[in-house]
Amino acid sequence: MSAAPPSPPPRAGLARLLPAGAGADALPLLAARGLRAFGDGYMAVLLPAYLLSIGLGTLEVGIVSTATMLGSALATLAVGAWGYRFAGARLLRGAAVLMAATGLGFAGLSSFWPLLVVALVGTLNPSSGDVSVFLPLEHARLAAAAQGHARTALFARYSLLGALCAAMGALAAAVPDWLVRHSDVARPDALRGMFVLYAAIGLAVFWLYRNLPAPAGANNADSAPAAPPAPLGPSRRVVVRLAALFSVDSFAGGLTVNALMSLWLLERFGFSLTQAGVFFFWTGLLGAASQLAAPVVAQRIGLLNTMVFTHLPANVCLVLAALAPSLPVALGLLMVRSALSSMDVPTRTAYVMAVVTPAERSAAASFTAVPRSLAAAISPTLSGALFAAGWISLPLIACGLLKICYDLALWRAMRRDRLDEE
Repeated sequence: MSAAPPSPPPRAGLARLLPAGAGADALPLLAARGLRAFGDGYMAVLLPAYLLSIGLGTLEVGIVSTATMLGSALATLAVGAWGYRFAGARLLRGAAVLMAATGLGFAGLSSFWPLLVVALVGTLNPSSGDVSVFLPLEHARLAAAAQGHARTALFARYSLLGALCAAMGALAAAVPDWLVRHSDVARPDALRGMFVLYAAIGLAVFWLYRNLPAPAGANNADSAPAAPPAPLGPSRRVVVRLAALFSVDSFAGGLTVNALMSLWLLERFGFSLTQAGVFFFWTGLLGAASQLAAPVVAQRIGLLNTMVFTHLPANVCLVLAALAPSLPVALGLLMVRSALSSMDVPTRTAYVMAVVTPAERSAAASFTAVPRSLAAAISPTLSGALFAAGWISLPLIACGLLKICYDLALWRAMRRDRLDEE
């Protein structure tokens, strides 16, 4: 009778964050993701206030904010198009240095044109998504750190950690005003201190990347890899198809961003700001919990099925909430929607990483992320116009219907490409 294989030793400390089957090279990436999300969380809130405090006008604030988004998108596309020519770990360390330089640039400059240049070439991102040079590089290494269902679980932890740390970062945006009330520090100086902290976070991220171990399977970009990174080639058609579909989903999601959803609750049901804050707190927790549940569901029904068949009922709930006759019914439907609608976040990333060749993962991550972010930036303006015209529930209905169309189109387009590992 053969002896049972020895069980792996229990993991200690931060290693417990990793799912079973994930390599240790994923741990620095998770830690870096949390630090970056914390910095992005408070920067998204403080950037407009800081620019106004140093004398810029509202138009200039809008231009700088747009430049940060466009610069991040262009840099992400550049990594996808040409990043394969460079070592992946070096690009990550270079991005971390750029993050530190961005924080110091904003802290030390006060004129519009120099700040515009820093915004365009730097790493600040005032949107809710994580469109940056970090994303495709981290996704590619995470995909190499685990296989099959362990990969989906790893991306779920990556997404969950980012969401929770971004929420804590948003709370940290109150620190400058607290300093002003309890010390002699001027408000612009208190805000500058948060940019210095952002630079320090960049240095901490650099340190994490400096100690990044080689990926499993000798696929380290800094050594002679078996499958060197490459631009889109064999997977170009499927990536273009996914990018187009994801853009429809994000355009629809932009119709009901939290600010506009809060406005809908205020206008239709007389919600107070305090009540809205409590509501979004609980929906955020439900969304985070659903990302942890996503790998379990995907293991049973597959990645594509999880993306489609959890998203469909969530979008039906959104349409029904827009037509709900009372506040309790609307809130209940929106809570159900929140518990289902985020399950596609880690499964979507895992699906993209699995459906392309390993060499194309960085390019695929960037070419599917950037159009999604840019599409989401367009639709809030349309939604605001509908609100101004008195059609306050139409954005919710349009969002739900567009997302249902996206789900059905995704299923029809990709059902033949379902993965054996699912």
